[in-house]
Amino acid sequence: MGATVALVGRPNVGKSTLFNRLTRSRDALVANVPGLTRDRRYGRIELDEHIVTLVDTGGIFGEHELADVLTNQTQQALTDADLALLMLDGRAGITAADQDVVTYLRQNNIPFLPVVNKIDGVAEDQIVADVAVFGFAEHVMISATHSRGLRTLRDKLLARLEGLFVDLAQPADAKSDAAAGIHVAVVGRPNVGKSTLVNRLLGEERQVVFDMPGTTKDAIDIPFTKDGQDYVLIDTAGVRRKGKVDEITEKFSVVKALQAMERAAVVILVLDGSEGIVEQDLHVLQYALEAGAGMVVAVNKWDGLETERRERVKTVLNRRLNFIPWVPLQTISALHGSGVGNLLKRVKRVYDVGRFDYSTSLLTRLVRNMVAAHPAPSVRGRPIKVKVATRAGGHPPRIVVHGNQLNAMPASYRRYLENGFREALDLIGNPVRLELRESENPYAGKSNVLTKRQVDRRKRLIQNRKDRQKRKRR
Repeated sequence: MGATVALVGRPNVGKSTLFNRLTRSRDALVANVPGLTRDRRYGRIELDEHIVTLVDTGGIFGEHELADVLTNQTQQALTDADLALLMLDGRAGITAADQDVVTYLRQNNIPFLPVVNKIDGVAEDQIVADVAVFGFAEHVMISATHSRGLRTLRDKLLARLEGLFVDLAQPADAKSDAAAGIHVAVVGRPNVGKSTLVNRLLGEERQVVFDMPGTTKDAIDIPFTKDGQDYVLIDTAGVRRKGKVDEITEKFSVVKALQAMERAAVVILVLDGSEGIVEQDLHVLQYALEAGAGMVVAVNKWDGLETERRERVKTVLNRRLNFIPWVPLQTISALHGSGVGNLLKRVKRVYDVGRFDYSTSLLTRLVRNMVAAHPAPSVRGRPIKVKVATRAGGHPPRIVVHGNQLNAMPASYRRYLENGFREALDLIGNPVRLELRESENPYAGKSNVLTKRQVDRRKRLIQNRKDRQKRKRR
């Protein structure tokens, strides 16, 4: 069984920076803003031949509008952890908030290792004097930003964990749980219920939920299993219009949300049923389609609508989403759970269809049938010829069409082929990427090599022409 280590401490002591250093990633959002981390983030550390799960937390807050929910998230992480890394700020010194964290750890008998961060430019004697007030048996001094002291920290960490466990973890070459499963990104505008939906799918209060737009700041990967299928849910920050994004951390959050769409196989676009669909929902939808992810639209807060209001919302959705009739739509209530079970079934189907495992013979037969039913237009008197279609990949389905004059194919006919493939193969929820490839002329750039007889004949023809021209001039 693997060990779990939680990073705890007051805000802005460098927990997320250390998380990125130890996991050798850039997963955690980092900025000089207190309270940026709000949800638990899980990463993987390799210590010799062992693997340890590292948990980044939002810290324990004294004064903050999200103090209760953030502290609850940290306490849950500590409950599941085998060891806590207590982060202290060597530059700012010891504060009352640090004392509160130490008191909490000691009162609950949670084993912890003190780590003093930001030691650059600070005298070691001063740090030792500040930390001495707690009477720690040992502590580690590091600079997470500049990677100072991390080797010592890893050694101390391994020693403490080996003392706790007989079988510390899996082999180092084992696959990370987070890397397996269907990657599903939950996206949408702020405060439409994305984190509530994630918690409902997981069956626990995994994400911070608060009635305030922008509660989620980062994109959080959460592996879980449902009905024997592994998933990785990616809870993202709400995406707003560029003109409405003012905080620098919110700009980073939007970038993280867009990156989540890039690496997800399926995207769940969450809409607020009480508001219907607005322009920003369509912008988020366009981002997901450009990323090539499969798509499921979830209309949340449906149980709070009256029958007449539901009919009006359905009419508006059908009208404004008529350009993507192939995207399935599911009405849900993330708060009460209605429709959520069917949502995962739709996600699974969209993912399975997106694998796109079809033979060249089938794709070629389909494209030839489409051309026979609706011939391609001619360009400058020459017809566009479509010859063969082959599979280029899945997630999203990609098809390469070979032929002549394909570069001149109108966009309307290209859409006709895309829609034809989607309809014939029932590619529900998946955009189709069509790549047009001109057939190469095997004789292009080559010249015929003439035989001696052909060369002699050519010379006689040239000489005869010259003789005729001379006779005409006389």
